[in-house]
Amino acid sequence: MPTTRATVPAVPRARLELVCAVVLADPGWRRALPDVAKIVRRAARTALSGARRRGRQTLVVALADDAAVQALNRRDRGFDKPTNVLSYPSGRRQPLGDIVLARETVAREARAQRKTLDQHLTHLVMHGTLHLLGYDHERDADALIMEALETRLLARLGIPDPYAPAR
Repeated sequence: MPTTRATVPAVPRARLELVCAVVLADPGWRRALPDVAKIVRRAARTALSGARRRGRQTLVVALADDAAVQALNRRDRGFDKPTNVLSYPSGRRQPLGDIVLARETVAREARAQRKTLDQHLTHLVMHGTLHLLGYDHERDADALIMEALETRLLARLGIPDPYAPAR
């Protein structure tokens, strides 16, 4: 007696749907980069897709100034100074969490590292997004994994390796 096989239709792979609220807490960001929200969303989308995230992914990116980030850094980490990026993972699957960036610090670092502001911002948004996904750089081995992923993702956007030694 011949057997018949039922065919199971292929389940389409869920696409990435990014919901990224960009909060412009410091208007200086828009003066420095008129397309800043577009830059932020592209960086977050690239990080999420590179980390193989699919479906609806929600996060908030706040573009703040040094004073605001310094206050958060003091309150949450005990460091009374601004830093370039802070990430606040939600600890849940959704929303992923919040990222906060300090304009003056990011701009100062970009100049010191001879990078464009949009390239440095892209890197830091990716870095913060990967933190929301659980990546960290506390141990050397983890730092190597995170840096390699960032470098690969930035290369997709034509941005040079931020960890390469200066020439």
